[in-house]
Order: sequence, then structure tokens, then C-alpha cells
Amino acid sequence: MAYFHLRLVPPRPTFPHDGSEKEMEAMDRHASYWREKAAERTAIAVGPVFDAEGAWGMAVVEVDNEAAARAVADNDPVILAHLGFHFRVSPMPSLILRS
Repeated sequence: MAYFHLRLVPPRPTFPHDGSEKEMEAMDRHASYWREKAAERTAIAVGPVFDAEGAWGMAVVEVDNEAAARAVADNDPVILAHLGFHFRVSPMPSLILRS
């Protein structure tokens, strides 16, 4: 198994503060999707990050390889909604987990 960091980049830096109804509905489906991934033990940690340049989402996943990580990202409902979101997928060569 391998670890990957997935960064969800929103369509604009002001999101989610100015999210449209359609975007927020997609985000509700997105949250449900990631709860399922956590229950399946694919997702280790998932959540929003608010930094000075704008909000973005992060997930750390444990999967077989980069193709599997990209498949998890590509099947996120917020990506499938074609609203301008995209993921950056980065390998994590090691990970320290609390016991």
C-alpha cells in the first residue's frame, strides 16, 4: 500500500464563502463520499484548510498506487459535477501515524 496527499483546489480563492447553491449541493455529496472513504479505511484524514491564499481541501489516502489515488479523486462527486474543482495528487513516501 502507498500513501498520497490529495489537494482539492476550488474554482476560485473565495470559495466556499461565496459558493453557489449548485456548488454547495455538490460539496454535500463530496462530504458523504469522503465519509464513505473513511469508513472503508481508504481515507486516513480529510478536511478543509483555510490559509491566507484561500480555502482548499485535503485528504490523505492509503491505496495501492498513484492510479488508484487518482481514481479516488476523479470519482469525487464535486469533480464529477464539472464545477471547476480539481485535485492535485502527490505521493507521500512515508507517513508517521499515531497509534
